[in-house]
Amino acid sequence: MKNLLTIKAALLSLIIFLFFLAIWHTATRPVVKPVAQKSEYQQLMGASDNKQDGLPSPWQVAQTIKKNLSDPFYDRGPNDKGVGLQVGYSLARVAGGFLLAAVVAIPLGFMIGMSPLLYKALNPFIQILKPISPLAWMPLALYTIKDSATSAIFVIFICSIWPMLINTAYGVASVKNEWINVARTLEVGIMRKALLVILPAAAPTIMTGMRISMGIAWLVIVAAEMLVGGTGIGYFVWNEWNNLSLNNVIFAILMIGFVGMVLDLLFGMLQRYVTYVE
Repeated sequence: MKNLLTIKAALLSLIIFLFFLAIWHTATRPVVKPVAQKSEYQQLMGASDNKQDGLPSPWQVAQTIKKNLSDPFYDRGPNDKGVGLQVGYSLARVAGGFLLAAVVAIPLGFMIGMSPLLYKALNPFIQILKPISPLAWMPLALYTIKDSATSAIFVIFICSIWPMLINTAYGVASVKNEWINVARTLEVGIMRKALLVILPAAAPTIMTGMRISMGIAWLVIVAAEMLVGGTGIGYFVWNEWNNLSLNNVIFAILMIGFVGMVLDLLFGMLQRYVTYVE
């Protein structure tokens, strides 16, 4: 029954995809316009009859995908790098900021979840800082750090910390009192209680926070790299837009979506594993 449902879902997805391609192809078909007489100025300037207007067709984008993926790791200078390298730069920045956020958010979330006093003391600061757009920190980061790559990592740290912190605190605070009382009766130390009782119980909620943080981090890094430039998939999009290469812009958008999907699938697998182990 489950396999049949999977097959039906796959067929439905394929139908939706083909329908989308048909609409895209229809919308981007070249329209034959009546040949207009060139003005004297156009004749002098050598205006071309072959100029392409509008969005590229699915076939043109497919050719661009094939071209970019045939050599994704080339490096021909600061402004001409393969998409594989650009995605690698972005993933490295996301990993750096995400891991720093995890090192700070998970222990702090444990303390907040285990201490109502600490929760009440820190909650006003969390509620003020959480709604601030991560990109709003970029000017301050660039001014103080004076390095665009490190500033991007800082922005990822800022946007990743809140879902992990809040979910960790909620998961820890939601651990059943019976388990805590048993640990207290057995005179288990604080560290052993945190690692052997609270952490396994709160792990699914913590993983949910980490999954949300990773999704937000991948969104933010694209915008951050558009602002700071240099390298990364966000810079690749902006650079190709400046070159008026819509084929490459659409290809980069698809790459961003694909990488984001893979990251979410990986964290989804970890989340299911943690829930199963629990």
